[in-house]
Amino acid sequence: MNTNFTFLTIELVVGFFALLFLTKFLGKTQMHQLTPFDFISAIFLSELVGNAIYDKDIGINYVLYAVCIWGALITLIEFTTQKWKKTRSFLEGKPSIIIRNGVIDRDQLKKNRLDLNQLQHLLRDKNVFSLRDIEYAILEANGSINVLKKGQLHTATKEDIGKANKVSLPLFVISDGEWIEDNIFETTFTKNQFVEVFRRHGIAVKHVLYGEWLEGESLYLQLNHAPYIKQIEMNNF
Repeated sequence: MNTNFTFLTIELVVGFFALLFLTKFLGKTQMHQLTPFDFISAIFLSELVGNAIYDKDIGINYVLYAVCIWGALITLIEFTTQKWKKTRSFLEGKPSIIIRNGVIDRDQLKKNRLDLNQLQHLLRDKNVFSLRDIEYAILEANGSINVLKKGQLHTATKEDIGKANKVSLPLFVISDGEWIEDNIFETTFTKNQFVEVFRRHGIAVKHVLYGEWLEGESLYLQLNHAPYIKQIEMNNF
């Protein structure tokens, strides 16, 4: 029993320092910029080392060999992407513009297998709660999102300053042509009132990609056809 514990301790220590050395060798960017390839590498390498540690028939040399070979393969991939630019999009992925000029690019959402709820979650991580504030949004290769907000469109007035202290949460009331009933209930309008407004403006809900309500502001819509962005006042009720 003591021999087994000693052997396991040695393998754990060797495996730990071998992975630590490999991480230092690959550089900090491997930790910060986790691409799909890096993610697969981390899982596969941990599996190799884990099997080596807990399998009595595999010695320390197997741990070191696995770490060295996998480190060499990662280094080869890094060298390849630096030497030949055309390989970068395949091996590292490439960013996608999913919001352009304030309009959601539906084709890019489908291409990246991203739905509207996931997009909202990513935007909230960037402290962006309303799509009306966005000019461009770029989905990076590592799955994060970067946002370029719209510039200030007008000089602040005294009335604007008075409203600054009041903060309201934008509500997602339409998604892919369907009403979001729970969110509509949280607004100051009923679903029937929204339907009536749409009828007056000749808009079919099924043609609305995204609909957002914000207290004190116009109803913000993104349509599946031109004009892609439409804002409707809700002051008639």
